[in-house]
Amino acid sequence: MAEKVEIQRKSLLAASLGATAPVERVEIQQIDLPPGQTVGLHRHPCPVVGYVVAGAINYQIEGRSNQRLQAGDAFFEPMDARVAHFDNASSSSAATFIAFYLLTDGQHELIEMISSHKGNEQ
Repeated sequence: MAEKVEIQRKSLLAASLGATAPVERVEIQQIDLPPGQTVGLHRHPCPVVGYVVAGAINYQIEGRSNQRLQAGDAFFEPMDARVAHFDNASSSSAATFIAFYLLTDGQHELIEMISSHKGNEQ
C-alpha cells in the first residue's frame, strides 16, 4: 500500500489591494527578460502580482529599497506605483516571470513607460 503524502503549502505573498476598483478580470503573461535587460521607469494602471520562474531580477519600487528576486519568489506592484527597476540581474542568463494583471472592466493597457525626468511623462 502506497504511503499517503501530505499536500505541502508555502505562503509566497499576501498583498492588500487597498481601495482600488474591483477586479473584473485577470490577464496572465509569461515574460522573458534577455540577459542584462533593463525595463526602465514604469507603472501599471492596475495591481500586478507575479512569480519569478527562472533567473534573478533586481526589483525596486521608487522610494523603497532594492530587492533581488530569485526563482520561486513572488512580488506585488501596487496600482500606479512607480517601478524604478525590474531588471534582469544576470548579464549571461535569461530571467522569466509570470505576471498577473488584475484589471477592471474596460482596462486594456498593462504598462506605461515613464520618462526618467520627474514630472515629464511620455
